[in-house]
Amino acid sequence: MNETDIRRIEAHLKRTFNTGGIKLKARPKQNDSAEVYVDDEFIGVVYKDEDDDGSFTFQMAILAEDLEA
Repeated sequence: MNETDIRRIEAHLKRTFNTGGIKLKARPKQNDSAEVYVDDEFIGVVYKDEDDDGSFTFQMAILAEDLEA
């Protein structure tokens, strides 16, 4: 994933989730994805969509231990 893609996706996520704290960081050993952070907390990964050129998939796990009871 190139720097232009990363900046475009980062701007989209900031608008969508209405927060400036979202940051994307390139993954050093993989060029098809970037890590997503809110402030300093890792929240997920954005992958290039293999089937649709120019599209991406955002994957976020929500752990039971992170949910309030």
